[in-house]
Formats: sequence, C-alpha cells, structure tokens
Amino acid sequence: MKIENVIFDLDGTLLNTLDDLRDSVNHVLSEHGMPQRTLREIRSFVGNGIPKLIRRSVPEGTDEETCRICLDEMLVFYAAHCDIKTAAYDGINALLRKLREAGIGAAVVTNKAQNAAQLLCEEKFHGLVGVVIGGDPGRRYKPAPDGVFDAMKTLGAAPETTVYVGDSDVDMQTAANAGLPAVGVLWGFRDREDLEPYHPLALAATPEELERILI
Repeated sequence: MKIENVIFDLDGTLLNTLDDLRDSVNHVLSEHGMPQRTLREIRSFVGNGIPKLIRRSVPEGTDEETCRICLDEMLVFYAAHCDIKTAAYDGINALLRKLREAGIGAAVVTNKAQNAAQLLCEEKFHGLVGVVIGGDPGRRYKPAPDGVFDAMKTLGAAPETTVYVGDSDVDMQTAANAGLPAVGVLWGFRDREDLEPYHPLALAATPEELERILI
C-alpha cells in the first residue's frame, strides 16, 4: 500500500495529555465535593470525548443536571489548563517531520474540543500537522467517521492511500467505520490486547517503528 496521507488520533497517540485531563477532572469533582479519580482511572475513561469522560468520572447515580454543570465547568477549566503538563511523546515531532519530507499529508482527528486540539497542535507540532479536526457539537464523536471524512476532504485524500493511526479501541473502530486501514500504537492509553481484536494493519511499539510502517 502506498501511503499518501495519515490521519492521527491525538491523545495517547501524538500527545500524552493524561496528567492535564486528570487534574482538570479532579478540579471539577473537587468543586462539587465528589471523590477524586486516579491517573489509572482517567486512562481507562478517556477516548470517547469530554462528555463521556465526565459521565464516567462522576459518582454513579449523579443526576443529569449535575453532569451537565460538571461538563460545562470541565470544558472551561480544561481549555485554560490543557497545556500545563501535556507533551508530545518522544520521537513524534521527528516522525511528523519525516512525513512532511516524504510528501505525506498529516491530519489530526480527535474527540477533544476544537479549541484545545488546535492550541495543542500549534504549540507542540509547529505547523507539521496541516489539518486539525476536534470535537464539535454538530459532528458525531468518534468512533463515528464524520471527522475522518472531513479531514480527508480537506487533505484531498483518497481512501486507498490513507491510513488512520491511533492508540485505542475507539480508534480501531473509527478506522473501520471510515473504511480505512488502521495502525495501532502501543505507547498510549490502551494495551495490545485492546487493539489486536480489531486486526489492525500493523502495531507499532515506538514512533521509529511507526515511521518504518508509514514511509
């Protein structure tokens, strides 16, 4: 397969965002007198967007109105605190540079809110990602393929020369729903056994290994 465009997930694939997500969730929970969540718990909760993250983080039985308030507070707080501890995984910027040098287009499709996704991509990747598609109330969240289709349209990407790269079962489902081959990465928020049932094109243990798969 000749790869001309790569669509990446963001959290757990290009960026380690877990500490800032945990801190933001715990700030909101603390404001409402709710128990704090551990890093391990947040790791298992992420992947389906902030609304699901909040729903999974609040105590079981929390009413819908409280969940809505917590979500609104989370969106505001995280937008202002999404770049405190977040960093690109080692080797990611080198990978993105190699893709650009090879003439391969790069996009991000994430369930993270658009403002946070755009800010982080600009701060961390310095123009190496040409298209950033974040969560939008008017677009279905992954694993729906809507964001992937929007990114492909902007890139001018054809399905037969495009791959989707992510770290989670949600990403594997997203690729399948978009009709794209998936490449899974093993340094993120899920483990090999979470990805293998989806029969990805390949699994990469390091960004260097991912580079050899893509180029």
